[in-house]
Amino acid sequence: MDGIAGGTQDSVRTVADWLSGRIIGQERLLERLMMALLCGGHLLVEGAPGLAKTRAIKELASAVVGDFHRIQFTPDLLPSDVTGTEVYRPEDGSFQFQHGPVFHNLLLADEINRAPAKVQSALLEAMAEHQVSFGRETFPLPDLFLVMATQNPIEQEGTYPLPEAQLDRFLMHVRVDYPDSTAEAGILRLVREETAVRGDAPSPPARLGEPVIFAARRAILGLHMAEPVERYIVALTMGSREPSNELAGWIDYGASPRGTIALDLCSRALAWLDGRDFVTPDDVQNVVHDVFRHRLILSFEAEAQGVTADDAIDELIRQVAVP
Repeated sequence: MDGIAGGTQDSVRTVADWLSGRIIGQERLLERLMMALLCGGHLLVEGAPGLAKTRAIKELASAVVGDFHRIQFTPDLLPSDVTGTEVYRPEDGSFQFQHGPVFHNLLLADEINRAPAKVQSALLEAMAEHQVSFGRETFPLPDLFLVMATQNPIEQEGTYPLPEAQLDRFLMHVRVDYPDSTAEAGILRLVREETAVRGDAPSPPARLGEPVIFAARRAILGLHMAEPVERYIVALTMGSREPSNELAGWIDYGASPRGTIALDLCSRALAWLDGRDFVTPDDVQNVVHDVFRHRLILSFEAEAQGVTADDAIDELIRQVAVP
């Protein structure tokens, strides 16, 4: 690994280590956040309240050179509250487009399933095309653009499930759970320390700028992936589309080509964060649940039997031969 790539990896690892000290008990969420940042994708995070979902993206934003904004999604939110709108200028009688919060580098869409479909779809073009269209004009988004959306699985009253087309725009769908007793004790100590030094929170050792992040993305794409591993990725996708045996009764629709691309990118990012310059089948299996979880549409029979997307992915891994 050359000096530039090694320096880039050291910078990213330093920030990742700092984040792990700021967020306790959610190592998988932090790892997936870093992967989304390095892959140029977006993250959907699902978990009960109080599991540091919002804090994680805010801490990451403090370690990245860029703008951060949080949108609290509610049933009365309008699409223009996300993308922006035209403002009348009385001094010259013209209209000028006022950029909305989506034009920030890092965007937290908190409880995205509480807003109706028109507001959810306002993010669709931004996430997929990195641009916002208003009237006859198109406005580009920043080159560094990451959306982390959260949703609460417990309270479903007054919520609007995300449609499949919107879900497919997310690189990964991560589920977070309660920390164990050791991590819970660590959280208590961390909160006490923060309360004692309120207003003097520790800063990240070095913030990641766009040159470092884009250099990391190029390095990730340059990782070696052997042809058998590439065939394994394709085989997992095809196995979800043409299920056999028990899977045939569980899956109505399999992963899209975006799923194959995301599985390739995330496997590479995981290997790169682990300090390797090659991808293994274990990397693919490590990320396949988060990549496929929101891309599989289960049958009515599967839902009636209590089968989840994770159960279907477990069976898919068992059926597809590892190279």
